[in-house]
This record gives sequence, structure tokens and C-alpha cells, in this order.
Amino acid sequence: MSRRPPWRVPRMARTLWSLSVLALLRERPMHPYELQRQMHLRHTDERLGLKRGSLYHAINQLQRDGLIEPIETSRAGRRPERTVYQITRDGEEELLNWTRELLSEPVREPSQFTAALAHIVHLRPRDALEQLQRRAIDLHATIAALEAVERGVGALVGRLAVLEVEYERALLQAQVDWLDAVIEDIRSEKLTWDFEIFKQHIYSDHHTVDKSQQGGDP
Repeated sequence: MSRRPPWRVPRMARTLWSLSVLALLRERPMHPYELQRQMHLRHTDERLGLKRGSLYHAINQLQRDGLIEPIETSRAGRRPERTVYQITRDGEEELLNWTRELLSEPVREPSQFTAALAHIVHLRPRDALEQLQRRAIDLHATIAALEAVERGVGALVGRLAVLEVEYERALLQAQVDWLDAVIEDIRSEKLTWDFEIFKQHIYSDHHTVDKSQQGGDP
């Protein structure tokens, strides 16, 4: 029989902060400052958008759900008290099951970039070309930074510790390769458009569809 308390927050309601906290506490007990320091050293903060409030919210939620527990509170001089947490047996089980789920089940997540591509017709081709070129330049810089992390951290602790960085770099490289092809197509006018003509096609097609649907009504 499961030991899960009935008030536990469903996994889907948690953020990836909770996953990171559970993973670090499975390595050894830590206080929040040490958790934050480890996330910074491993560049987890860059991927999750490190905010002190987000970290403490995750800790409080995990403790409330019985997935972590405090084991020691200490104070050094005039510094604030530091509470050391450890993962519980339920927390370890949750971490392993959650990791399996995230690895095995693809999730189609919303993307600001794909949303922008859906509306790119509202820009003139040359304007769109300029914006895509800017994006490609930024992505090249990001890829270079990730490669530096791979080399630096990977040399210290091995490839396993930077697999997520390697994956992120591979995704960005694939995006750059696609961008380069689209940029070249727009530059050579192999891909081009006119907003007014686009509107005419869209509404003309809609009008044809509406008429066919009306004709099919009893």
C-alpha cells in the first residue's frame, strides 16, 4: 500500500525545481544555501531561472509532502539559522519515478519561437530575414557557451554530469542548421510572401469552404 499522504501535491503541479532539489538531496543532506550553490556550479540555475523564492517554495512544498525532512538546524555567529534537509524514502521513490517519466514520455511544450513563425507573414520578408539572422547570431553565441561548459565541467566530473548541456546544445545546433537554410531561402527569394496576397488566399479559401459546407446542409 502506498504511503503517499492524501494532501500531497500531484507531480504535474510541481516545477523542475522540486526535481533538482530531490536529486541533490539524494547525493547528501544539504541546507538551502548549499543547494543553491550546487545548482550554480552545475549551471542548473541558468536552465531553470534561479530565484531564491522559487527554491524555497520547492523546499517547503517537498517538506509538506513528506518527500524531504529537516535533520539539523544550526547558526554560525550572527548569520541566519540554516536548516539541513535530507531526502526521505518516499522522496527517493518519487525522484526515481519522476525521472523515468520525464525520460520516457515526450511532451510537446509551447514555444514562443514556433508561435512567432506562425505569424511571420505579418512581417515583410526582408524584415523577417533580419530578425532570423539576429536569432542565429545569438544561438551561435549560446552554443559556444554551452560547449565551454561541456569542456570545463565534463573534464572535471565526466560526460554524465553534462548530458543535459550536450542535449541542449544539440537542439540549438539543429535549430541553427534549420535557420541557416530558411535564411538562405529568404535571401535568394526562394521563400517569399506578400501579406495582402496571403489574406486574399486565406479568405478566398474560407469562402469556398463555407459555400461547400452550406451546400451540404439539408
